[in-house]
Order: sequence, then structure tokens, then C-alpha cells
Amino acid sequence: MINSETNSEDFHSSPLPSKLLLEAKNISHSFDYPLFNKINLSLYEQESIAIIGVSGTGKSTLLNILSSLLKPNLGELFYNNTNIYELKDKKLLNIRRKDFGIIFQAHYLFRGFNAQENLEIASLLSGHALDKNLLEDLDITHVMKQGVGELSGGQQQRLSIARIISKKPSIIFADEPTGNLDKETAKEVMNTVFSYIKKNNAGLILVTHEEDLAYECDKVFKLINNELKELK
Repeated sequence: MINSETNSEDFHSSPLPSKLLLEAKNISHSFDYPLFNKINLSLYEQESIAIIGVSGTGKSTLLNILSSLLKPNLGELFYNNTNIYELKDKKLLNIRRKDFGIIFQAHYLFRGFNAQENLEIASLLSGHALDKNLLEDLDITHVMKQGVGELSGGQQQRLSIARIISKKPSIIFADEPTGNLDKETAKEVMNTVFSYIKKNNAGLILVTHEEDLAYECDKVFKLINNELKELK
């Protein structure tokens, strides 16, 4: 069973360290219409940030920009004081592979392999050993020998989250990470994520429609009228 004894408030009780992980400066982007203008955002070690907003405001696009997947029309993005969109492709890919962990709405699991093999591939690529305690926290130990197609949507979601955490990223970017989970399981899974960032001096940027989940984060922003408004 997922450990439900940990109170998520425990993850937000200590003062935030001062080391800056990620800084967005004057980020603007548009497609056929403007999405957002002059977005500024800073993420520190052990800090969690949630971004909410109605559909179509550009939340996922902003997350893609912050996670190095999409170069903005205007603005700069600094990771460890380096403007990552000025890096050569190989260096940017290295940051994305080693330092960033991206949880997509789609799971992108290897369907020809079982759950165990999916995690072993991630472990091999990252050079980090698989943490069995993580599997217990996410309640997926019992499905390790099952094929991906045999898993429920919720189990696939938790496997995807385990795969990301197991690579020990400095920043986790999560796009609706609990969409396939019931409310109680979603809370317990997010407690695992919050615990990881506190224990590993990492950071979290979360996009969600669920305001209850958003307000579990240290800061909450809302994309509205092409701007990022701080709510918490």
C-alpha cells in the first residue's frame, strides 16, 4: 500500500534554501495568437511551483519552454546561471537527460517491455540504482513483472513517475501528473514527489487543473490574460 501517514504539510515547514535552480526572464510566446508575454519565474532548491489556468491559456506550452523542449519566441531561460537556449544541442540534450525529469500527460512507456524493464532502462541511462522504497511508496512493487499493456492507467502513471524520480533529476516538470489517479492516491503520490525534492535539494514545476493539488505547492501561479499572476 502507498504510505499515507506522511503529512504533505511536513514538506513545506522548513525555510527554503537560497540556491537558484531555474530562472525565466521575459518569456513571451505565440502561435496563431499570443499565449503569454514577459513571463518571469524563479525556482529554488526544495521549492515546488504550481501553474494553473483554464484550457488554452498556454500552461503546457510554458512548461515545455521551462523544461527545454520548446524555445520561446522571446526571453531567456537560465539553469545553474547558464542560458540554456544559447547552448549547443548536445549540451542542452545532456541537461535534459541528466538534470531534468519530465512527467508528460502521455506516459511514453516502452510497451514491448514489462514494468521492471522500463525502470531498468531508465536506471541504465541515468547511472542511478533503482530505489525499491520508491516502488513501495508508489504501490507498484506487485506489478513489476507485468507488461505495460496489462497495467491500468493509474499504474502506468505511477510507473512513469517512478521512472522519472529514479533518474534523480534536479528539477521535475510535471504536466497533469495525477490525471489518471483517484483523489486519495493522487495526494499520496504527490507526497512522494514533494518528499523527493526536499530530500534531494531538487525543484518541482507542476501544471494542473486541480486547485487542491496546486495549493499543496509552495507557490501557485495562474496564467490569465497573457500574464502569470502569483496567487500564493
